Order: sequence, then C-alpha cells, then structure tokens
Amino acid sequence: MKRLAYSQLEAWKSSKTRKPLIINGARQVGKTYILKEFANQAFKNAHYFNFEKDPKLNDAFKESLNPKDILRLLSLISKKQFNIEKDLIIFDEIQACPQALTSLKYFNEDMPNLPVCSAGSLLGVHLGEASFPVGKVTQMNMYPMNFEEFLIALGEEGLANAIKNIGELAFPEALHSKALDLLKQYFITGGLPEVVSLYKDEREHQSRAFERVRELQSELYNNYIADMAKHCGKVNAMHVERIFRSIPSQLGRNGDDTSAKFRFKDVITNGRYDRLAGPISWLEAAGLVYKVPIVSNTNSPLSAQTKDSSFKLQMFDVGLLGSIADLSPHRIMLSDYGTFKGYFVENYILQSLMSIGIKPLYCWQEGKSEVEFLYEHHGEVIPIEVKSGKNLRAKSLGVFMQKYSPKTRVKYSSLPYKMSHDGSLYSLPLYSSCFAHDSRVFV
Repeated sequence: MKRLAYSQLEAWKSSKTRKPLIINGARQVGKTYILKEFANQAFKNAHYFNFEKDPKLNDAFKESLNPKDILRLLSLISKKQFNIEKDLIIFDEIQACPQALTSLKYFNEDMPNLPVCSAGSLLGVHLGEASFPVGKVTQMNMYPMNFEEFLIALGEEGLANAIKNIGELAFPEALHSKALDLLKQYFITGGLPEVVSLYKDEREHQSRAFERVRELQSELYNNYIADMAKHCGKVNAMHVERIFRSIPSQLGRNGDDTSAKFRFKDVITNGRYDRLAGPISWLEAAGLVYKVPIVSNTNSPLSAQTKDSSFKLQMFDVGLLGSIADLSPHRIMLSDYGTFKGYFVENYILQSLMSIGIKPLYCWQEGKSEVEFLYEHHGEVIPIEVKSGKNLRAKSLGVFMQKYSPKTRVKYSSLPYKMSHDGSLYSLPLYSSCFAHDSRVFV
C-alpha cells in the first residue's frame, strides 16, 4: 500500500547533509513495511537487521561502537558483504539493542556516506536505556494511514486527487456523497495498515468485512495492552490501561457534540493529576494518545497559556477508538453515533491534521463556549471548528470571533466546500482534512 511518507524517505536519501534516520511511531503503523519497500525501490542492495527477532545481533555492538567494527561483525553474522557507498543498512526494532541506537552517533560522524535507517517502538527509543544520539540523527514520524492513503489503498486515487484540488475544480454532488460514504468506512477501519489491508481484501462482503475488522482491532488492542505490561511494570501498567480504556467514556461524558476535559477521578479512586501524570506521559511517548491542552485565551504563544492538568486525551486511531467504544459499524454507516457523535469526528480531524504536520493543536474553552482546535501559524491563531453533521450553527465560533477577530477561520462538516466572500472562512468537508496542505488553509 502506498504511504505518503515514502517521499520523505526519498528526500532523506538525496540530502547532502544526510544523517542516520530514525522512524518514530506507535506499533503497527507501518514503519517496517515502508523501510522494506524503500529498500526494494531505491537501492540495489539492502541489509535488514531485526534486533527483536534476532537477539544475537546485539553481540556486534558489545565490544565497540566503531562503525567499522560493527559492520565487520554484522557481515560475519549475516554472511554478506557491505558496500558503504551504495548499500542501505536497516536496523529494525532498534529499541531492543540500546547500543545500536547509541552507535548511530558514530555512523554519522565516522561513516557519513553509508545510508542507515532505523525504526523502533517510541517507547524503547525515547524511554529506553540508551544514550540518545541528539543532533546526530534525522527523525521522521509515522502515523496511521490517513484518509488519503485509505482512498489510494482502495483504488480510489482519482477521488483522492479530486479532493486534493477541491475549491479549484468542480466537485459534483455525486463525488461528495461517495467521499462521505468512504469516509464512514474509514471511521470503522481507521488507519492501521493491517486493518486497512484486511478490509481492502474482503470489502465485497461489507458486513462480514466489518466484523473481521473489529475482531482484528480487538486483537491489536490486546497487543498494545501486552506492550504496556512489558514496558512499564505491573502497577503502572494497570493505570496506563485504565486511562487508555477510559478515553471513549471520558470524551463522551458531555453527552452532546462536544468532547469533555479529561477527569482524573473517573480513572482511579482519589485520582489526581500527580498520580496519573506518569501513565499519561507514557501513553503519549508510546504514540497511543494525543494530548490536547485547553486554553482560555489566545495570547501568543499558546503553549504558555496551558495548565498541566487541563486537557483532553484523544486516541491515535479513530478505528481503534470505535472498537474500544464498542461502536457498531452498522450505526456508523447510518451516521448514527449516539452520544459518541461529536468527539468521534473530532478525534478523526485531530488524527488527520496530525498526519500532515498540523500541530501542536489546542482547544479553546471559555464559559460555555468551546472551539475544538486552535492552530498557531506564523503568529496567527486559526480557530478550527468541527461539526459532525450538517447543522452548522456555531455559537462558540461566533463568541470567539467577537472576542479575538481571527483573520482566518476553518469549519469542518458534512457539507461541501465553500469559502466566504472575503476569504476568511473556509467551510471544508470532513473528508478533506488530511488534504489541508493543498487547500491553502494553513500555508
């Protein structure tokens, strides 16, 4: 399946200041797949080493971190010769060998011509025992597949291109309806590549395909829970799991179209921020949740207006969110989300914008008014409102406008594209959110 991150790998390969590359991301988002695809397409020879699958590879890093010594030992282990000018070296699951992570510093300093790529769990890479090679590596983030990648995977590249040019070329109602229908399918599958691949293969029998999707999502969820126990200890893992599992009920607590602020007492008895700050940070570091700080004013920088204990937690994948919430695929296809409606679509917009680098995002709340997201770009604060349906009454955005008079406003809904006469308000269809870089909204 085509991943848009592939172009970043091509740019890295041709860079004159190339450093060893680390691909960061939660488990199951496709890091290994894209590295192997890159190796097959862009290099004549590539050498793949998986430290989790083959622990004896660690021996190559025990005595020395000199790249020549490491390559000599890896050559003996793999029984292959390396061309340091033309071959690609891939270190996968690098968190399983802390010395390998540290060695990237010396590959950068002593062997800059050798292309070295690595991938690993965010947990092990940033919270592990290794000395992280700050300034000596290039880091690249990978996320679950966004809606554009989902369309391409399903053979709908023409529709994806049409959405990319929305606002410039005619976009018929038939295409709008088709895009909304496919978006609902994406709400069910989410963007984990294994899930999308399963749905792609079985979508001719849609009901059964959705059942299989939910079964696989449940299995993947259990794998994430097992990771928690493995990396953070029994007691901490219990708190981490409770937080992770509570996200749907936390977000849906308001029972309307707005998502709720995270409430600590809903997780553990006598819950307080200081007791849960560590587990929440753990989930963030693992790439499994996104923390959206809540602010009450727009003074720049927005990061200075936040409070540690005031935020929302969103799930990293909308499909997994629906699975944990036990939200029926049938109801999603009918656009009937019950009390989950507002925050479910809000989570999708957050996931989409994150995937194209629109971050960090904040939430504005003052009194009973709320704007789902704020994005600070070149000193301008852009309010982003999310509507799950076609009812566009936006009292909160009106309050925000009167108080702060933003130059640019964005509103996502189920309605077609429309721009105000003065060019200040972009009314965008939900399915276009991961194409924001092409709609001139945030540029």
